[in-house]
Amino acid sequence: MAPPSETFVVLGSNSFSGATFVAEALADGARVIGISRSAEPDEALLPYRWAPHEWFTFHALDFNRDLEGIGAVIDAARPDYVINFAAQSMVAQSWDHPEHWYQTNVVATARLVDRLKKAEFLKKFVQISTPEVYGSTSGLVKETAPFNPSTPYAVSKAACDMNLQAYRKAYGFPVAFTRAANVCGPGQPLYRIIPRTVFCILTGRRLKLEGGGTSVRSFIHMADVARGTLAVARRGIAGDVYHLATGTNQTIREVVEEICRQLGARFDDAVESTPPRLAQDPAYLLDCTKARGEFGWEPKLTVADVIGETIDWMKINLDRLRMIPADYVHKL
Repeated sequence: MAPPSETFVVLGSNSFSGATFVAEALADGARVIGISRSAEPDEALLPYRWAPHEWFTFHALDFNRDLEGIGAVIDAARPDYVINFAAQSMVAQSWDHPEHWYQTNVVATARLVDRLKKAEFLKKFVQISTPEVYGSTSGLVKETAPFNPSTPYAVSKAACDMNLQAYRKAYGFPVAFTRAANVCGPGQPLYRIIPRTVFCILTGRRLKLEGGGTSVRSFIHMADVARGTLAVARRGIAGDVYHLATGTNQTIREVVEEICRQLGARFDDAVESTPPRLAQDPAYLLDCTKARGEFGWEPKLTVADVIGETIDWMKINLDRLRMIPADYVHKL
C-alpha cells in the first residue's frame, strides 16, 4: 500500500475531540502524529484505537513545558496540517484557576504559533475555538458575531483567536478556525452530560443537573465535527471561521429525558436538579450556512443516534470505565 499523501499533527490527541478527529483522519487515509501531555489513556477513551491502522504515532509532550520537543516533532514531520485541540476546556472550573486557562489557551498557543510562523511546509493550522467566545446570544449566530465572553475560559479562547488573527495579518500565518456546538459521542469522558447521565443510570446513581437543564444547546456527534474539521483543513479559507452544528437545538433536560427513555429509567428517579453554575450562558445557536455552502458539509447523525451509540459503548466498556475517575481532574 502506498504511504499517505497527507500528514496531520494533532495537538491534544488524547482528548475526546482530538482522538475522534485522529480516527476520522486515519480512516480517510492520512498519516497522523498525535501529541498530548500525558501517556495515552485507556483505549476505551481513544476512538482511533477501535480500528486497525498503521499510520499513527504518538508523542507524550506537554504543551506548556515541551515547546521545543513539540517543535522538533513538527519540524521533522513537516506536516501539511496542524490541528490544535490542546486546551484547558472546562468552563465552570476556569473560575477556580483562571491563570491556568490563560497559560495554556493563550500563552502556550502564542509561543507555538510564533515558532511556526515561518513554517513554509504548513498548508493550514486549524485552531479549535469555541462558541463560548460569543457569550450569551439570541437567535442564530453567524461567524461574524462580536466577542462577548462570560468566563475565564471564554476570555482565554477569544484572546487566543485574536492573537492568531494578528499572526495571519502580520505573517500570512495560514490559520482557520472551527467553532462547534456541544460535541458528544462514544469515548467521551464521564464528566460530560451524555456519558455522565448514562453512567449514573447504569450504575444506580442520581444525576445532578445544573440549573434543571434549562440551557439550550445544539449537540452534535464528534465524528460529524471531525469531518467538518478535515474539510476546513483542506479547503477552508485562511483567516476564516467555520461553525459546525446541527439544526436541532434543545434543552439539556430534553437530552437527559431522551437518555432516560432509551434506558427505560424514570426522569424523577434518575435526576436531581441543582443550582446553575456561575455565568452559565443560556444558549448557543450556531448558523452553519457557511460550512454547508463551501464544503457541502452536513451532520449525518441525530442526538438520539449519539445517545444510542454512547449507551452501546458504555455497556461494552462499563467495567473498564468504572476504574476511570468519573469526575473532572484538573491538571496544568
